[in-house]
Amino acid sequence: MKILFLGDVMGRAGRAAITERLPKLRADWGLDFVVVNGENATSGAGLTAAHAKALLEAGADCLTLGDHAFDQKEMLSFIEQEPRILRPLNFAKGAPGKGYRLCSAAGGRKVLVTQVLGQVFMKRPFDDPFSAIDLVLKAHPLGGQAQAILVDMHCEATSEKMAMGHWCDGRASMVVGTHTHVPTGDAQILPGGTAFQSDAGMCGDYNSVIGMDKAEPLRRFITGMGKGRFTPAGGEATLSGLYVETDDRTGKATRVRMIREGGRLEAAAP
Repeated sequence: MKILFLGDVMGRAGRAAITERLPKLRADWGLDFVVVNGENATSGAGLTAAHAKALLEAGADCLTLGDHAFDQKEMLSFIEQEPRILRPLNFAKGAPGKGYRLCSAAGGRKVLVTQVLGQVFMKRPFDDPFSAIDLVLKAHPLGGQAQAILVDMHCEATSEKMAMGHWCDGRASMVVGTHTHVPTGDAQILPGGTAFQSDAGMCGDYNSVIGMDKAEPLRRFITGMGKGRFTPAGGEATLSGLYVETDDRTGKATRVRMIREGGRLEAAAP
């Protein structure tokens, strides 16, 4: 199976890049399944129903969220209506929606998608992501009901993301980090057959401070004082993510490539 994961969609620039380019990429690269992290797609904080629909219509098979999952309050109800949107598995126990789903892919195959939030340097405490993901993976052995398993590890610390990769090695097809908006150069297949990258980066304008217009972040760093709100940068976005090919029989990764398409970053394709 050919699977593409695209990192955090950042504001209008990121949404436009997805809607304009993803349909062609699906065709050109022969993609079987696409997952997009959409938690910053609406004004850099959360995801509205309208923007979720646009990402799905553009070719995303599943959308993951993150710590900003419910910044847009309408998502509290919309996530119950749209099963292709996943909030973190270890979010508050009373949160609406689901943290994992067995999704349909091309050729009648199934892909299990799940997301967990890390704990290190995060603003609020979440339940242990390692025990949460362990329960899901034990109930869905790789190569069984699911031909592939994708884990979105949404957190700050690269060490915690790497630890999750090794914790899931041999039990998931791919573990990919999100949240920090900067692509890391460590894409690899771990010893047990799991594709891994510490952070996929963002789908947004890289002439920015992690996707935000530079003026306000610079002001706060230099003076220690804020003057206005953060607003997403509006220049041409780079689509950043991870491309993985898997073996349908074992579910393990056979090939992994970092993806960068359009915008300011150097291009990288499958």
